[in-house]
Amino acid sequence: MKVLQILAILFVFNTPLHSLGQGLEVNRTVSSERIRSEEKVGDAFKGGEWFRFRIHYGIFNASYATLSVKDTLYQGRPAYHASGIGRTTGLARLFFRVDDYYDSIFEQHVVRPLHFIRNINEGGYTKHVTIDFDHTNKVCTVNNLKKSTLDVAPIEPNVQDLISAFYFLRNHFDLSDIQTGEFAAINIFYDLSNFVFKFKFLGRQNLNTKFGTVSCLKFRPYVESGRVFSKEEGLTLWISDDENKIPIRLTADLRVGSIDADLDAFRGLKHPFNIVVND
Repeated sequence: MKVLQILAILFVFNTPLHSLGQGLEVNRTVSSERIRSEEKVGDAFKGGEWFRFRIHYGIFNASYATLSVKDTLYQGRPAYHASGIGRTTGLARLFFRVDDYYDSIFEQHVVRPLHFIRNINEGGYTKHVTIDFDHTNKVCTVNNLKKSTLDVAPIEPNVQDLISAFYFLRNHFDLSDIQTGEFAAINIFYDLSNFVFKFKFLGRQNLNTKFGTVSCLKFRPYVESGRVFSKEEGLTLWISDDENKIPIRLTADLRVGSIDADLDAFRGLKHPFNIVVND
């Protein structure tokens, strides 16, 4: 029942990372370094932002995922505290119960993770892990609370956790002059390994939503075909083409059926949400 593991919190990268970009070789028409920056190039969000996504499999409403961020202090320093929660609902919950909780604390002046929590229950499969990042020494400490193990692993430059990656993409990529066909990539740490998450810009598109028609940037995250996805180009993501850079829709073509995830509700945006046409 891999489908519902993806459903739980698809918008905050809980798609199994062994399927995301691992071992993929892609021909980059333009280097991703052109648009990615170690320093902030945008200011897309603020504390108090909150999203809810409706995730459905075919005609069935399978789950909701929420993502929120607030201001906090971590070891005396200003930081952001972001939380992602995903759970199956209705009939899907009767067949496969999912309760996933993710927590990330990251620096405010740049998006750089400091502390991460992954506490999940997916149909009886449970995992409870915390990760503390030491960017000075380029390592992280992984505490598996379920297995009572403690590991130290190397990390790559500009590495992100599953939650901070969402905010890094919004603040550290200059998309004002992005070209159709251009590739970009970020480093993500998952379990005990570093992965490269790659995606390609497909162009701009007006998308009909419950809020009206929204001007979007369309991307193709690259995944490994086989166990979950029908092909390596099985994911498509639309984000708002404004200063907020928020996810509007994601579609996933699976080996059996497809998943759609849509922005369902929001509050606390830092910038106006641009609607092209009010339906």
